[in-house]
Amino acid sequence: MLFRRLRHLMLRPHGEGIVANTLNFDYEVRSAEEAFADAPQPKVKKQMVELAGHIIETMRAEFDPKSVEDRYETALAELVKAKIEGRPIKAARPKKEAKVVDLMAALQESAKMAEKGKPKARTATRKKAA
Repeated sequence: MLFRRLRHLMLRPHGEGIVANTLNFDYEVRSAEEAFADAPQPKVKKQMVELAGHIIETMRAEFDPKSVEDRYETALAELVKAKIEGRPIKAARPKKEAKVVDLMAALQESAKMAEKGKPKARTATRKKAA
């Protein structure tokens, strides 16, 4: 039993372990047509589609999953290790609220930087403004 009710599971090997996925009956799953029937059709400007295509094209690269670090897992492992060792646990500082930016302007700036092939030095402009 899983969560106080009988559930069907699909078990499959994964490395040295087993992964369990819960299965649903057809009456438990809504169709996509039913789920999105009330969703309005978005109106997207041609300029936005072209910009998105340009960004996707310039950012395209091979993906190596081994090159990505899971910071959450690393932090959680460190937290558990600290707890086991009896070290004090430091509370994370709340992040400052980010400035709201015009998405279209940010995407256009990003596309221009990608075309030039070098990132803009934003830290220098911030220091001058301060």
